[in-house]
Amino acid sequence: MSNSKKKQSFKQWLTTSGGKWYNSWFIKNIFCAALAFLFLIIVFSVLLGTITRHNNEITVPDFTNITVSEAGQEAHDTQLKLKIVDSVYIPRLAPGVVIKQNPEAGSSVKKNRRILITINAIKPKMVEMPSIVGYFLRQAHSELSTNNLKIGKLIYVPDIASNNIIGQMYNGRTISPGTLVPSESEIDLKVGLSSEDNTTYIPDLTNLSYLSAKEALIDNSLNVGKAIFNKDIKTYTDSLDAVVYKQYPQVSNSSVTLGTSVTIYLKQKGDR
Repeated sequence: MSNSKKKQSFKQWLTTSGGKWYNSWFIKNIFCAALAFLFLIIVFSVLLGTITRHNNEITVPDFTNITVSEAGQEAHDTQLKLKIVDSVYIPRLAPGVVIKQNPEAGSSVKKNRRILITINAIKPKMVEMPSIVGYFLRQAHSELSTNNLKIGKLIYVPDIASNNIIGQMYNGRTISPGTLVPSESEIDLKVGLSSEDNTTYIPDLTNLSYLSAKEALIDNSLNVGKAIFNKDIKTYTDSLDAVVYKQYPQVSNSSVTLGTSVTIYLKQKGDR
């Protein structure tokens, strides 16, 4: 078929069948419905972005180590909300300061997002001091933990049995069973040291947190001498995430006397 005949055939179709197709009432309605549907999708997308505040996010500030009132003011200034979900008592921290937050500082959230915080209790929970005289060290450790108390320093004195508890002290003074003390307080223990069974070995503390390292030392009848934190660890919260990267004395096959102090060096987790 020649080109002229093809052009003539197409023109004939357009002016006959094609024109009828375009002028069809059914096709016109489908075309209008498609345009309306496309318009609704565009409008819905715009409204959804507005409602969800698309690309309108806020960077969460660091609320830790400041008081609840200070945190509340900062949250107000940054168009966020705070909710206290828990409180614990840490003797080293000022009462009422924020200890933890969720989401963490630096996270991106929407306006008016609620930030969940844990604070240091203003008034510590008081617990009774148990009687642990006569216990062995591991038993005493377990009993104190059950009563939300911690071991402070192990003070070894000559005795017929090693690791036998012969005295319990709080703030440098003997504490009687039943005395009320703040939970999480550290209790120093006078511990027996015999002339025969009086040595232990230093464990490897690498990559342990301060609290875990102290637990490991106590389990081996040792003390934390000094805890030296790198300069970039500035707050108590930072110290909780720090890990041991060096210790002195180092791990060795040689035994040391019970109660020996071990100095630990800590850095932020992930630092080289």
